[in-house]
Amino acid sequence: MELELSRVDYTLVGITAPQTMKLLPSIGLRMMQKVAVADQDGVLQVFSVKKGDIQLGFKTLPGSAISRLELGGALGTVKDKIFVSSENEVRGYTKKGKLFLGFDTNLTEHIKSMHVSGSNLLVCGKHAYNQYHDCKDTNSYLSGDQINDVISLSAEKTNRLTPVLACEDRMLRVLDRSSLLHNIEVEATPTILHLNGNEGGEAGDEILYGTSDGRVGLVRIGRVEVNHRWILNDGKRRAGVLCMDCYDMSGDGVLDLLIGRQDGTLDIFSLGDENGEEGVLSQRFIYSCNESVTSIQGGVVGNAGYEEVVASTYTGWIFGLTTEVIDKQVVMDTDTGNVNVSQDAQQKIMRLRFEIDEIEQKVNREREKYQAATQEKIDGLSAIPFISINDKMTLCREDASYSLTLEVQTAIDNILIQSDVPIDLLDVERNSAVVSYSACEPGSGNFLLATYRCQMNTTRLELKLRTIEGQHGTLRTYITPLVQPKCCQVRQYKIKPLSLHTRCHSFDPQRPYNVLTLKGAFSLGEIHTWVSFCLPEIPEKPPTGDKVTFTFISTFLDTMLHCSYWKGEAEFKSDNISTISILKDILTKEATKKKIKLDMVCEVNEESVIHTLQLLHPKLEAQLLLAKQVALLEALRELETHDAESLECLLPEYRYILKNEKQLQAEYKRQPAHLDRLYGMITDLYIDKHKFKGINVKGKVPQLLEILDKYDLENLLNFFYQQSL
Repeated sequence: MELELSRVDYTLVGITAPQTMKLLPSIGLRMMQKVAVADQDGVLQVFSVKKGDIQLGFKTLPGSAISRLELGGALGTVKDKIFVSSENEVRGYTKKGKLFLGFDTNLTEHIKSMHVSGSNLLVCGKHAYNQYHDCKDTNSYLSGDQINDVISLSAEKTNRLTPVLACEDRMLRVLDRSSLLHNIEVEATPTILHLNGNEGGEAGDEILYGTSDGRVGLVRIGRVEVNHRWILNDGKRRAGVLCMDCYDMSGDGVLDLLIGRQDGTLDIFSLGDENGEEGVLSQRFIYSCNESVTSIQGGVVGNAGYEEVVASTYTGWIFGLTTEVIDKQVVMDTDTGNVNVSQDAQQKIMRLRFEIDEIEQKVNREREKYQAATQEKIDGLSAIPFISINDKMTLCREDASYSLTLEVQTAIDNILIQSDVPIDLLDVERNSAVVSYSACEPGSGNFLLATYRCQMNTTRLELKLRTIEGQHGTLRTYITPLVQPKCCQVRQYKIKPLSLHTRCHSFDPQRPYNVLTLKGAFSLGEIHTWVSFCLPEIPEKPPTGDKVTFTFISTFLDTMLHCSYWKGEAEFKSDNISTISILKDILTKEATKKKIKLDMVCEVNEESVIHTLQLLHPKLEAQLLLAKQVALLEALRELETHDAESLECLLPEYRYILKNEKQLQAEYKRQPAHLDRLYGMITDLYIDKHKFKGINVKGKVPQLLEILDKYDLENLLNFFYQQSL
């Protein structure tokens, strides 16, 4: 059953970090709850709603940015104590605003995530985890990769404290005091953890996790074994998960899963199935607010007896999606056509008008004051305002492209994209900005100059782009907000030589691999820095131990790369010889900069070339067919215009093209230069195959392109190997 919800805006606070808004527990069933929210200005406030008006409980003074807000209390009691983390400090407040805890953790890193379980406080920086029992340092753990979130299994049900860390390297790490109990592999980077049903299920050992590519999974964590229960992956592309909650929105006894996403989408899924089948989630509601949803919770806030979803956004909006029918306040008389507004609605309109008049007067006074200051001869005039920007660049495995999201606390005027490496900009359906390209002058070092002009009140822009492996450089974005005086902020993103590779956990030893072996007087830290320069998703520091191993898969070709290195030696295996060639060139340059002599040995497996071409075969066939169909469209449309009766005599494949015209054009437009990219990869493969034998075949590239235009896999394989004879 689908839900019908209406939006109600409550208030606007400062910029909020993920998971910094909670609803305080209610006294009775379906009674109204208070909202606790903290922002990047360091302000914590608790408010309630009474007859549509905000009733402020308490509000703290501004300070350092608050990174996390959690509710806590003694085990078995109501969790109505508010804990906030700011830099290295954790503060505790009662629901009435009394400060009862001010604890300096003395961590070397700022607190990014926090969890409270009874008298235990779990805090995490970027890599360090610490547990405090009654404010005494009890246990700690150093993660090999960045920690995104921390939680513990339900201590009331499991009778023990079991922390779980969500880490950047696609791992859930389960701890037992200061040691590692389980390493749980997940398909994408976990960004958020939540107890199933808010209590961890019947046994208290079930954890929900959300990932950076929009998936949600459930895992049961035991002392001996781990059981993956289900994962929500229906093939739809969804943005990363920032927050989750479980709440019964319809009062039928079945919990719903509330999900807030990075692109502003708010999803509600039913956790129960009519047939009792596990892992079947049905979508009950979807809403988009065009801003990142940083926190989400279900409860009763606006009106007693009406459940609602309360959410906070990046720019600080606190709003609810309520089951109460809001439109009843405005009724149209069908006979006269007049609109009748209820008395409550009239009072709200009057209050809003009064507030708008006050704000306009204040703005006019400040504008006059500013203009007067500009005309005076004293030094000092206007200062460039600091505008907070939330940006993230992530690799999408499904279509081998990068998603770049830019979110600003105020409206965006325009964004300039500049790149010193070749990059293809792809269409984004939700992107309403107007893009214009500028010609790049030869010798300027630029390969791409594009400007996105945003529509009014646009605060978030999503871009998609595709890189070319083997080319590395820097992508820069110049973000100009719609403020006075005009100012611009620059964000830089490194494009790595093997930018389309992503980390994975499994390695297939059955493939035909080419092997590159290095030996030299380099340290583990130096070789780790070189590998980090070549590949994405590598941690800043090498993991603990004498030997480091990473496995990657190409999002474009599905070829694999296995990296193993230690002090003085490294080994790289790939079933794509072009990957080995890129690594060899980059590592040689990096070692030369450090004046380190390398002994390189490369073992080429001839079967790997056939293997790579076979992986490319279905992609190339599909793109050639699509290009042919799009090319035929114009002629078929002309035939349709002049002689509609003759369409019945057309071959089925031509009728299919006309019937799916819009779909084919959209797919072709979504993948610009895709065929050229495939041609380029096959050309590189051909050149690299012979380069390792000391043969220069660049003069035969035109002949190779002719064969590709009349593509046949057998002819292509014959061409590759006739040059080797």
